[in-house]
Amino acid sequence: MTIPSNATTQLRALARARSRIAITLTLLMILLYFGFIALIAFKKDVLGRLVVPGLSVGIMLGALVIVASWLLTWFYVRWTNNVYDPALKAIGQSEGPQ
Repeated sequence: MTIPSNATTQLRALARARSRIAITLTLLMILLYFGFIALIAFKKDVLGRLVVPGLSVGIMLGALVIVASWLLTWFYVRWTNNVYDPALKAIGQSEGPQ
């Protein structure tokens, strides 16, 4: 079984798009997480400030890092369901029966 040249080109383009999305989201998560860890290491006084009684900046930022990870995951799943999977299916259907 050989894959037609056009399908190969489309698969490579789709793989590049998936890699770009995955690398971008991974770098964003690393930046958020290690930025938060750097604040813990070097700016404890800032993180200890109270926003409202019982809620410090550190607790709020920690929760936001967790929420950001959920949002990045949601974005990736949505992109995969709406862009990647349909494109992959279309490439497979354009190939014809084996």
